[in-house]
Amino acid sequence: MRRIVGMILYCAATLAMAQSSADFSSKKANLEALERMWNEVQVRKDASAISGMISDRFIDTEFDGEVRDRGRFLADFKNPKFNPTMMDIGNVEVFLYGTTAVVVGNYHIKGLFKGKPYEHFGRFTDTWVFLSDKWVCVASHSSLKK
Repeated sequence: MRRIVGMILYCAATLAMAQSSADFSSKKANLEALERMWNEVQVRKDASAISGMISDRFIDTEFDGEVRDRGRFLADFKNPKFNPTMMDIGNVEVFLYGTTAVVVGNYHIKGLFKGKPYEHFGRFTDTWVFLSDKWVCVASHSSLKK
């Protein structure tokens, strides 16, 4: 009897780990897709698309130390001085903590600012929370590579 109970517990634990692994893979893929979509909508300067991806209390810390709340972050999409032409991310890692995820990676951005070309290489850290059946970004931080 103990052997049967032991086998049942082992099978249940193995199944739970397999489901957990599949669930993690699904969440990871979803978050990576959201990060790539984030870059696409920034290049398109689509404030309405990104507004659905960030929380009401979103905080952004830029590479130069400037801190922007949701309103200021979204207003920058309308700034004619800032025109990104390319944004890409790499070496993306996702760390899950229940309904919270921290996504880190490298970024590369090119564009024009006040008519002058710029190119940045850096690192980013985004914090996502699963709220109301979807992932929303609550905080974003970027820094330049030296």
